[in-house]
Parts: sequence; structure tokens; C-alpha cells
Amino acid sequence: MAKAGFDTVLVAPDAPADRRSTALIGRSVAFLSDLGIFEALGSKAEPLAVMRLIDDTRRLLRAPTVEFRASEIGLSAFGYNVLNSDLLAALKAQAANAPQLERRDTAARSYRIEGERAVVELADGGSLAVDLVVAADGRRSPMREAAGIGLRKWSYPQSAIVLNFGHRIEHRSISTEFHTRSGPFTQVPLPGRHSSLVWVEEPKLAELYTELAPDKLSRMIEDRMQSILGAVTVEEPIQRFPLSGASVDRFTGDRLALVGEAAHVFPPIGAQGLNLGLRDCEDIVRLACESRDDPGARVTLLRYDASRRSDVRSRTIGVDLLNRSLLADFLPSQMARSVGLGAMRALPLLRQFAMREGLSPGAGLTGIPRSLRERIGRHET
Repeated sequence: MAKAGFDTVLVAPDAPADRRSTALIGRSVAFLSDLGIFEALGSKAEPLAVMRLIDDTRRLLRAPTVEFRASEIGLSAFGYNVLNSDLLAALKAQAANAPQLERRDTAARSYRIEGERAVVELADGGSLAVDLVVAADGRRSPMREAAGIGLRKWSYPQSAIVLNFGHRIEHRSISTEFHTRSGPFTQVPLPGRHSSLVWVEEPKLAELYTELAPDKLSRMIEDRMQSILGAVTVEEPIQRFPLSGASVDRFTGDRLALVGEAAHVFPPIGAQGLNLGLRDCEDIVRLACESRDDPGARVTLLRYDASRRSDVRSRTIGVDLLNRSLLADFLPSQMARSVGLGAMRALPLLRQFAMREGLSPGAGLTGIPRSLRERIGRHET
């Protein structure tokens, strides 16, 4: 917002250390590049050139292995995997030099409407009167609650184990997702011979595995990965948390726009969470720029709500169906999943459509925008 020319106040306490990683896909890379953030990451971002799906459910009907190659749609990569700590450092460096940006190291507790402005109450006792509140205050968002926006929440009978690990064999910028009966087991490459892991498992087993000695857990992960990366060395910290999701009734209130987990919560499946949050940011900045005289005007926020609704809902349904299809023992569900992935493998046009749509909503039919190709990198033939 500040770089777009708005007088901006960032109300946020300092973020805690975070050794998890995020796969920045498609439009997220272009958006961060335009802000000068992605270039600051340099060699700390690892390209994702191939995404491989392996059916390891060991059920009667198993889907064939499918590989999605960025080169097939003329790109050098689908995106890049980066440690959250490195991304946060790059964001902080840009924020420190951004014009028209003031930082308040506190939290926002509530807000109310006074006349034509929103008044935000701060935890340090202060307040701010503004034209627009962009609430990126997380899944327990006080701003969302103050606006009276409803939230639908759900949970899954699964937990996620998240960690980073070293390995003996080069990953060659390939991400491999094993589909198991308990959920996805996904390796995502990091720079060097390192990768991140998101392991979805039954809660009791997840608790047991996280309490194993590091050498035993390393051997178990190598076995689960069928030794495709050789010997594995687990790195701490090892995190575990229950899987859940949430979605709001609407994305806006009076002079308020919700972004990120204030608006939608995703399980760590399919690299959707932060990428959707960045698309939220991209859209609210774009629409505010089209309404500079009053960026918090009702018509602007109605346009934002309409812009985000279809994107978020379609991704919510897709992630939910993928996860539940792995848990289902219902034979028709297994057949539908097997046929779908089989079609992806056998039909290049269908596979290419899915890859383009995954990079940028709407690109499946219209093609990848030129700006996106330039920022991610063209494949050299």
C-alpha cells in the first residue's frame, strides 16, 4: 500500500522465528518481484521445476504416477520454495525503506466506524482514524470479530508434521508428493541438498513419530520416500499441529478488507494458504489504486469481495476433495481419483490446462500472462 502511494500504518508486533518453508507459486512470485522482495531472496529461493505425484495408498485401485513439468508450458519453474524466516527478513528490509510507511509495534484490538472513517483501537492504548483497514491479523482476527463477519470452521481427522531435512542425493528441483491412506506426504526442495516436508498423518501416530529419536525418524522418512533422496537427516525444530480449515461469509466489512488467514484457513496441502493470501493483497492494492480518493469506499470493497470469492472457494473445494479422497475407502471415490490422475498423465492438453490454472486463476483457458512468464523465467529449449 505504501509503495502504491498511500499513507500507510503497519500495526503488527514483531513476528516470531519460523523455520517452516513456503512454496511461492505463479502470481505470488510476480507480485513479490514487483515489490522488489523476490529478488532480495536470491539463492535462498529454490526453483520448483517438477511436481511429481505418487500413489502410495496401496489400495485396489491405484492412480498412475504423474509428473507436472514447468518446461511443458514454457517455464523454467512453477515457483520457488523459501524458508519463512528468509522471506520475512526480505519483507522487513523492504518495509524499512518504504516511503509513506509508519510501523507500530503493537496489536490492533478492535475497530469502529465514526462518520466516514474507521477508528482502530490499539493494544498500547492509542487509536488510528483511517479510510481503509486491511486486516491480516490471522485466523482469530479481532478485526473480523469487530465487523461481525461470520466464520465457518471445520477440522480433519489428521495432524501435520512439518520439518526440514538434509539428504544425500540431489533433489534436482523436483517436489514429490506421496498420496497415502492418511494424507499427503510431501517433499519440497530447498537450496542445496535440503528439503522441507509436510507429512499428514493420523493424530496419534503423528504424536508418536514426533517423539522419536532424530535418527529413527530420519530412517522412517527415508523409507516413506522410498529412498529417492538417499539417506535423510532430520533437522530441528519438528512441529506438529491438527489440520483444520475455515472460510468467511464475506471478505469485507465497513471500510474493512480481510486478507490471509483472517479470511481463509487452509491445511498445508497444495501450497494454497500463503499464495491465496498474497493474491488477496494484490487485489486489494489494485482496487484501492483504482479508487484513490476513497480506497475504503463501499463499491471498492464490494468489488474486492467479488474478486476473491470465486478464487478462494474453488481452491477450498479442491483441497478438501483431494484430502478427503485419500481418506475414503469408498471404491467409486478411489476410481474417480485414479481415472482423474490417469487422464492427467495420458492427455497433455489436460495436464497443461491444470498447470496453467494452478499458476494463475483463469490462465488455464487464456494462457499464462506475459508478465508472469517474464518474472518466473522462460524455459530455455
